[in-house]
Amino acid sequence: MELGIKNKSVLITAASKGIGKAIAECFLSEGCKVIISSGNKDNLNKTANELSVKYKTKVEWMKCDLNNFEELKELHAFVQTKFDGPDILVNNCGGPIAGYFDVLDESNWEYAYNQVLMSAVRLIKLSVPRMKEKKWGRIINITSLTVKQPIDHLLLSNTFRAGLTAVSKSLSNQLAKFNITVNNLAPGYTLTDRVDHLIKIKAEETKSSIDDVMLSFTKDIPAQRMANPMEIGSVAVFLASEKASYINGTTIQVDGGSIKGLL
Repeated sequence: MELGIKNKSVLITAASKGIGKAIAECFLSEGCKVIISSGNKDNLNKTANELSVKYKTKVEWMKCDLNNFEELKELHAFVQTKFDGPDILVNNCGGPIAGYFDVLDESNWEYAYNQVLMSAVRLIKLSVPRMKEKKWGRIINITSLTVKQPIDHLLLSNTFRAGLTAVSKSLSNQLAKFNITVNNLAPGYTLTDRVDHLIKIKAEETKSSIDDVMLSFTKDIPAQRMANPMEIGSVAVFLASEKASYINGTTIQVDGGSIKGLL
């Protein structure tokens, strides 16, 4: 299927590993110009080199702390100078610290607010003016199934990813006339370092084995397994494509059927 995005410039945050890296791979396979960022310079350099060799094209990268507005501005300026973009913005970030209400302090809330919500808001604000001039753009926010079915000990994720979903819905109404779509991708449990970390936390809390916790995470998933990150990346690429030009203001879950609600 011809997706119509060859040579489009794509900025993907938190993309040195996990879901972000998989998304980068999927866009590279479509002939896009990809820029990845994360807060870890060594991981970024390693991933960029690996993907550049694999896809026979130069993958650009820049270290960026999503909680630092100045670094976000520098990242956007780099992409703008290099590719007159981004044409496609994928806002991804690591999950905020897990925890219940009574153990989360003010610093946890403030950090997660900037990490999950404001990093996306700021990059969107920086990127939209050029998208409007080009009369074409795609904004894809990687959220979580928690925006539709909250998980008790992921209170910060529940809160700020839901906030980003609300921002996205409002923006989708305002930007559609410029041929810019805004959508959210809500993964379920995916085989990443973040999920490994959550499994270990759960095992410690419940004094259970890793295998037992893994089974508890997957037993209610109709697919009976966690997602491969590339399965998330494939949907992100489709949402950015010309084939998805009439999909706007939605949250699409990629969760193997985990969410039990109708919508």
